[in-house]
Amino acid sequence: MADEQRRGDEPATGGERISGERIGDERIGDERIGGRQEEAGFDEEDGRLTLRERKKLKTRQRISGEATLLFIRRGFDNVTVAEVARAAEVSTMTVFNYFPRKEDLFLDRIPEALELITRAIRERGADESPLAALRRLTLGLLAERHPLAAVGEGFEHFWRTVLESPALRARGREAVEEMENTLGALLAEAAGGDAARPGHDARLAAALIIAAIRVAYADAVARQLGGDPADEVAVGQEVVLWRTFDALERALPGLG
Repeated sequence: MADEQRRGDEPATGGERISGERIGDERIGDERIGGRQEEAGFDEEDGRLTLRERKKLKTRQRISGEATLLFIRRGFDNVTVAEVARAAEVSTMTVFNYFPRKEDLFLDRIPEALELITRAIRERGADESPLAALRRLTLGLLAERHPLAAVGEGFEHFWRTVLESPALRARGREAVEEMENTLGALLAEAAGGDAARPGHDARLAAALIIAAIRVAYADAVARQLGGDPADEVAVGQEVVLWRTFDALERALPGLG
């Protein structure tokens, strides 16, 4: 971590560095916890972002990265937001400016997931169905070992931390509901309906799709927690996802 004060952040003292430490026999440096150092979908040199936005993004990444390491090392419920602030060398207020809830420090990719789903549906090709767009999205995330694909080297540390915390599990359930509601609105919009008030068919389809993908992801997580190599899990997960979307197309012919 750089020693100099970051402009716009209130410095704090007493933060502890844990990047590169070991839990048990496994290294949990930044590169081993599911790509936590980088905010996928954003490039620091991306021309779409202003200098101020890039600085804010770096601060957000730093806070989330330090929080993740602390949570994995000591358990989510045993770490305070003040400790995260000290580790990231910012004030507690700065942490809450970026993450309104403590749970969002760890599950920080929920907004990204919602954005990716929205873009997949709205920016799909003229001849591409909503289901086909979602299939392309999930398989693409898996191919690049994106953290939102749930499969990757060192991801088991992340999932164990989630499963050991009632607060994180509860936030995860909320996230699933948010994705379902977002997808329902998008499906209604794609069908020419009212996105603000999606009908029964759109809501039912969204519930079925999110539930099916969730089951596929749960299988991959269970395998990794059981000790299966990430590459081996990824091969199996690709087959599972293809079967999942084939089943969804049969169940929801109007969306396929």
